[in-house]
Amino acid sequence: MYKYLKRLFDIVLSLFGLLVLSPILLVVAVILALDFKDTPFFTQSRPGKNEKIFKVFKFKTMNNKKDENGELLSDTERLTSLGIFIRKTSIDELPQLFNVLIGDMSLIGPRPLLVKYLPYYRPEERIRFSVRPGITGLAQITGRNYMSWDEKFKKDIYYVKNLSFKQDAQIFYKTLIKVFKTSDVELDQSNYMADLDIERKSYKPIS
Repeated sequence: MYKYLKRLFDIVLSLFGLLVLSPILLVVAVILALDFKDTPFFTQSRPGKNEKIFKVFKFKTMNNKKDENGELLSDTERLTSLGIFIRKTSIDELPQLFNVLIGDMSLIGPRPLLVKYLPYYRPEERIRFSVRPGITGLAQITGRNYMSWDEKFKKDIYYVKNLSFKQDAQIFYKTLIKVFKTSDVELDQSNYMADLDIERKSYKPIS
């Protein structure tokens, strides 16, 4: 029953969140637009439910500085002081409430990862695509950025197989605690783990 009510909860809560947080969203958008002299939003293609590709919305936290070869510098080098604050407080994730409202995402679910990772999921891990991806999820409240890919996917599998209102409520509550404590936030994931396609380069992709 809950899987049918989950979408209704997402619509109501995301709309409520956008209304309540609209002053913060507006102020941050204006400040970032002035700071970057460009759009304050970052968009990127991600696979959602049934691997349908959508554009995820975030606040921009990095500039576009490049090295002498024209390649973008690392995340750490491109993060601005304001961007660091926005990431640590998870404000950069707030625009995803629009993704939830229009149905691309859910408040709770497996995080939407890069499109280039699609061929590298093991068969049992693809269950994560049977539900909408979330702004937060079980992996985020049990380790956030400090878990291996295998550990993260095990949490995703458990979440989907045990989908319930109680589990979502617990994840939502624990997410709020982590956000207020700004705990387990790694500004540059490359500091401690490789991209999935690099880590599993010997894994035979599904054609």
